[in-house]
Amino acid sequence: MKFHLVSGACGFVGRNLVKRLLDISDDKILMVDDLSTGIEPSIWLGDSAQDENKDLQIFGDDQRLYFWQGDFRGFIRNLVEDPNYLKKTYGFDFERFNDVYHFAAIVGGRAKIDGDPMMVALDLSIDAEFLYWVCRHRPDRVLYPSSSAAYPISLQTDSHAVALKESDIDFQSNLGKPDMTYGWSKLTGEYLGQIAAKYYGVSVASVRPFSGYGEDQDLTYPVPAIAARAARKEDPFEVWGSGKQGRDFVHIDDCIDCILLAMDNIHDGSAINIGSGKLTSFLEIIEILCGFAGYKPKIKTLLDKPVGVHSRYANMDFVKNKFDWTPRISIEEGMRRVYESAVEKYANVLA
Repeated sequence: MKFHLVSGACGFVGRNLVKRLLDISDDKILMVDDLSTGIEPSIWLGDSAQDENKDLQIFGDDQRLYFWQGDFRGFIRNLVEDPNYLKKTYGFDFERFNDVYHFAAIVGGRAKIDGDPMMVALDLSIDAEFLYWVCRHRPDRVLYPSSSAAYPISLQTDSHAVALKESDIDFQSNLGKPDMTYGWSKLTGEYLGQIAAKYYGVSVASVRPFSGYGEDQDLTYPVPAIAARAARKEDPFEVWGSGKQGRDFVHIDDCIDCILLAMDNIHDGSAINIGSGKLTSFLEIIEILCGFAGYKPKIKTLLDKPVGVHSRYANMDFVKNKFDWTPRISIEEGMRRVYESAVEKYANVLA
């Protein structure tokens, strides 16, 4: 039986990956999360812990899902100081982790990226300590999630918006300026992943997700927040900025599909895009979600709010041609799922 590690396992992407891994395999999974933004496992698993091993919670009748709550850097430092830490402390009998998925990060949407950029810069510390450990532990495979924020912002303006392709980031040339400290940290993490692959022989895959969304995403992100306001039939409908700024929205199920594809096919630390290849404005998202609600509100623009770059969307040609992959879920279907989830969550308010 294989044993995988997922950091940031209780965040949006992490918990969706964990649920997928549980569905497609009989492998064991160790989850690490400090729950600063993540959701306590018993809530999204729909089941309380079956057992405890010291400070380790164990979930499921088959007891193959473990949860360690705390700062991932503390967890990693324990492993660096004593490679046998897990065996000595919890009795785990395995040589090394098979697959390691690294989602631990300082996150929080545009308000966090622009509002507290130095806190976001702590991602540099998290990623450096993680990849340092990786090069010593040498798991079978590693997933490093970069971001579309790593792309040069000069390619994402209202006068110069292009579909961003993987080759727009060239570590042998001028990298351009990424999006704030978040973009810089992800760009640096990609580079460290390539170092781990080239100099330490670790299999590393990187992905650059664009604007992922889904039914269980929290309200600090725009799509679920807009869906909730549409379900309440907000009118006038407030939008940050002009609303004409656009993003490449891709459903979380498609994100997980592409992450697993990357793990199977990429080993040198290089990165691929995860997106739909389509640019959709926030005004269009509001129109879709309010359409489900059956009304057409007046739009109230909030020009003093942070909005980030004007246009950011993926060129998916490389992934489509090399791996024969395209998203399965259309934006209309995905947004309907989010809207129906919002209606269910706010049923008591709407009654």
